[in-house]
Amino acid sequence: MTDRTPADTVAVHPDTEALVAAAAVRFVEVVVEAQAARGSASVVLTGGGTGIGLLEQVRKSPGTIDWSKLDIFWGDERFVPAGDPERNELQAREALLDHVPVDPSRVHPVAPSDGEYPDPIEAAAEYSAAVHAHLAEHGAFDLHLLGMGGEGHVNSLFPDTDAVREAHELVVAVTNSPKPPPVRVTLTLPAVRRTRHVVLVVGGAAKAEAVAAAIGGAKPVDIPAAGAQGTESTTWLLDKDAAADLQH
Repeated sequence: MTDRTPADTVAVHPDTEALVAAAAVRFVEVVVEAQAARGSASVVLTGGGTGIGLLEQVRKSPGTIDWSKLDIFWGDERFVPAGDPERNELQAREALLDHVPVDPSRVHPVAPSDGEYPDPIEAAAEYSAAVHAHLAEHGAFDLHLLGMGGEGHVNSLFPDTDAVREAHELVVAVTNSPKPPPVRVTLTLPAVRRTRHVVLVVGGAAKAEAVAAAIGGAKPVDIPAAGAQGTESTTWLLDKDAAADLQH
């Protein structure tokens, strides 16, 4: 656990369009600065409508990102076949990765259920090896993007579950997710905390109560988003509906 407060920065935007645009700007900013400082950068992507929308926006306005020097990971993945439209990897490729000159060897997806690792525990172990190798070489991820569910979940870390309580492993399999599909592979909070800049992108009135609880310092076992903190910055990007319960 870091010493910093749950949120270093909270920025409220008038609507989803403005929220997605701000998240895309932050994506480009962090990547470009990391590449300038260290020669390469790494990002951990999130799925969902907002997460994929920001990737589409980055595709339109990529700034000076050097795509050949960018490592791509995912915060979680639905353990379904490779061609399943629910896969975060597939959605990210369609939105951004298939349209920019990324180095295929630097794109690190979770194995699909119909691939070389048909057991989710084996797939989690394989993904964990890739995560550990990257962190051993680079020390940290540069950017971890996170959406949040109405009950406060991030990645596939749901309240009061073994996955959100995990204190040591960086990657775990989830076999009983309360949100379908039930089988997933996810980065844990210890992995999120191995990130320089964590950015939570959250919209909608249904998430306002959880946003306020997370920013207010709730326990991560109750509101997992409260445990998502970066080593250098933690930023909440919200639309006005998601921010409705915050004390101004």
